[in-house]
Amino acid sequence: MPVNVNIIKPDGQQQTIDGSVGVDVKPTIGIKITNNNLKDYVFELTARETLSGDLMIYDHKDIDIVLMQEKKKIVAFAKDMLTDTVYGAESRMFEHLRQHGIVAYDSIQGGNIYGSMEAKILESKKYDSVKSALVEIANWFKEETPMMESLEDHDQIMDDALLDPDDEHATELGEVPHEEEKGSILQSNMFSSYMYGRYTY
Repeated sequence: MPVNVNIIKPDGQQQTIDGSVGVDVKPTIGIKITNNNLKDYVFELTARETLSGDLMIYDHKDIDIVLMQEKKKIVAFAKDMLTDTVYGAESRMFEHLRQHGIVAYDSIQGGNIYGSMEAKILESKKYDSVKSALVEIANWFKEETPMMESLEDHDQIMDDALLDPDDEHATELGEVPHEEEKGSILQSNMFSSYMYGRYTY
């Protein structure tokens, strides 16, 4: 295809050259894409596998967590006794899992065991649902660790104050004399219905 090319010489004069320009395009281009976002995620959980294949996680101070691989369900139980602290921990965990797309929002409910809470794991065609749930449970434990450590430190401080008090909050044995009667309830000269209407002396 004829093309007019304008050339400007060093002395400032312009010259027009008639000619043709050939363009050689090579359609083959090699591209290698490396996804730097993909990496190994390493975490630690204290868990035990049951005979049915369920994973029992014991890392939390107040609750035990069971991840049912076959039923695709997560259940949380009270570790020792049911308290408001236990319910708070269960609620925080399932709220974290819901926000990160691990459990179905409308499946979070009380379990068939008193004080338990459960939810269904969402199905995924792209990721492993069980592994994703374990990763987010581990992330939730990282968020809970500072609070659990502060509670343990508080309990230790209270135990030390009770078992090993300082001089200001302690007395030597015998420093406080024993009294015959203490308290506001009299132990004598009282009418007792258990002694056939007699007075106690």
